[in-house]
Amino acid sequence: MKPAGRHPFIWSAMLATLIAAGPTAAFDLDSDTPIKVTADSARLDDNEGTAVYTGAVELTQGETRLEAERVVLHRSTEGVSRIEAEGTPAHYFQPARAGEEATDAWALDITWSADDNLVILEQQAVIEQGSNEFRGETIHYDTVQRVVTAEGAGAETGGSGRVEMVIQPRNSGQSDSEKGSDGSSQGQ
Repeated sequence: MKPAGRHPFIWSAMLATLIAAGPTAAFDLDSDTPIKVTADSARLDDNEGTAVYTGAVELTQGETRLEAERVVLHRSTEGVSRIEAEGTPAHYFQPARAGEEATDAWALDITWSADDNLVILEQQAVIEQGSNEFRGETIHYDTVQRVVTAEGAGAETGGSGRVEMVIQPRNSGQSDSEKGSDGSSQGQ
């Protein structure tokens, strides 16, 4: 499959399988597991409701992990409402869960918004789940509607204006006896 030119692309059906365990639950605010932060330095501002961490920052909640050079946490009365991470690149990891592979995501800027149910990967964005991969200059992922919108970098910024996606066949690794007579996987 070949994505078209410079327009945003919505690949909800195919990408739901690619990043189903992706940045959707970046950090689970309903979990009893605390979010742990380590960094070289921190600045907390209770009046603004922000915490700024710099230098080899690591946020973890269980096995979910975000690594960046700088992270800003925004708090509301309900808890953490927004996380902004910058790195060269910043890295997000979501462990494997029932029937899904682990997800890795990289971008120079990663923003997670609890209020908007949105994860935004900007500048050199890459999402990998198993051997499936999705690349674009900007990737927006609506965690409720499970809709991905991606844009390639325009020529003015040195990009091709395209997004790239590699999705492995559903039947890879299956024996011939597990495939239907037309070569497709049974039960799909």
